[in-house]
Amino acid sequence: MTKTASVAETRWVVGRYHREAPSRAVVVVGVVMALWCAGFAAVSVWFELTNYFDTGQYADEATALSVVNWFVVVLKLVGVGVAVLAVRARLVAPRLVGVMLWAAFATVAVYVVGSLTQAFVMLAGIAGDADDVDAKSVAYLLAFMLAAAGFGILAVSHARRAALSTSVKLVGACGAPVLLGGVLVILPAILEAVGLLSAA
Repeated sequence: MTKTASVAETRWVVGRYHREAPSRAVVVVGVVMALWCAGFAAVSVWFELTNYFDTGQYADEATALSVVNWFVVVLKLVGVGVAVLAVRARLVAPRLVGVMLWAAFATVAVYVVGSLTQAFVMLAGIAGDADDVDAKSVAYLLAFMLAAAGFGILAVSHARRAALSTSVKLVGACGAPVLLGGVLVILPAILEAVGLLSAA
């Protein structure tokens, strides 16, 4: 590509997307979400360094749990990158970042709704044990509610700045069932098929 063509393309991109930088509040949200993802990734790495899965109720499934855990670490690190890119003053791959932001928001939001439903069912005595809804589980749920709100703010802000179409947002939102299905259904099925996870 010639220098002239590159300059022309840059000018086209500048004219195509809103170029104002995100507000300070949105930048703070982006930093918080990057730290949130990094923090949860660090916890998962700690699990591996301390052989956390080698003892306890699911010790026989330690290898399978480790595979799932590392897969989730990768997702969390991707979340760090997406949160950072969302608050850059200069847009980078706006459609791709937009898809990933809406996928992150939808995935965490669906997870939160599912967890709230599960908690309600347990507290109402419909199924499960209400004693399992303790302070630790409530704090965990609140942390994911924070993440859902944070990624929602980043997704909306980025969509406005990049003038994303509704179709791009919908494609991203469809990432929720794909990611959750991959972690909760497809990956365990693969691990079971190769003998690392016992049949339910």
